[in-house]
Amino acid sequence: MRRGVPLTPPFENVPDTILRGAEHSAVVLGTQTHYWIYGDTCNPLVVLVHGFRGDHHGLALIGQYLSDDFCVIIPDLPGFGRTSSVSDAQHNLSTYAAWLNAFVETVIEDSVVLVGHSFGSIVSTYAAVVRPENFTRVSLINPISEPALEGSQKLVSRLASAYYSVGTKLPEKLGFLWLTSKIVTRASSEFMMRTTSPELRAFINGQHDAYFGAFSSRQTLLDAYETSISETAAYYAPALQTPTQMIVAEDDDLGTLKTATAMRDSIATVRMDVIEQVGHLVHYETPRHAAQLIKEFIED
Repeated sequence: MRRGVPLTPPFENVPDTILRGAEHSAVVLGTQTHYWIYGDTCNPLVVLVHGFRGDHHGLALIGQYLSDDFCVIIPDLPGFGRTSSVSDAQHNLSTYAAWLNAFVETVIEDSVVLVGHSFGSIVSTYAAVVRPENFTRVSLINPISEPALEGSQKLVSRLASAYYSVGTKLPEKLGFLWLTSKIVTRASSEFMMRTTSPELRAFINGQHDAYFGAFSSRQTLLDAYETSISETAAYYAPALQTPTQMIVAEDDDLGTLKTATAMRDSIATVRMDVIEQVGHLVHYETPRHAAQLIKEFIED
């Protein structure tokens, strides 16, 4: 296990600019998939997979910090952002992994470095286990190393499950208002942040306010949430054949250092980097640091 190079202070400043990337779209697994490219397409390819309720914006900072050395591609997962849901499919782990492998095979047509954050770490791990030939390396940011319904936040997870379930049962207009509540979004955002910087906290809240309501259907949202709390990256990690990196936050609500270490020990070829003091928002609180760790892993 490697401790990340200490930052002084450990949390980064609000970025001066956020690159938008070049938007593209393609039909993948029958769904119109939107994705954004950062950097020179001649550089080595890296695909970033965002977490639950987010879209490509959540990983834009890591993408732009990697884009000097790599061609970074960030898609919106099915049912989130600008990508539509997969027709006639339950949005479970198998569906998301099948879509991710189809995305690599259809759009990129080459093996890539795969980076997944949070829920994206579960999807990325399973996709790499199913089709290891599609990926040269796998990096997992805030990997989900313990079941949400068994960990320290099990009560919060059960309350959230009830919240999403109610949102699917209400009349459509009221259900969308319920599921896009700014109060709930703000409470979730405040719960996950560790920085005390007013500027950075305001930036993170603004990002969540802007993008957490972009989902295509209430049922897709519920399916994805149930998948996020019933599956873990740790469960599939022992089957990984691809060199793997874990970027673990010291104070992550969704996985302790103990369970992350157990996950690390189950993987044949693995490097684990720990970022101190940070929680589940590595992609906002220390994105430059995370990008540097990913670059080191790829070039190691």
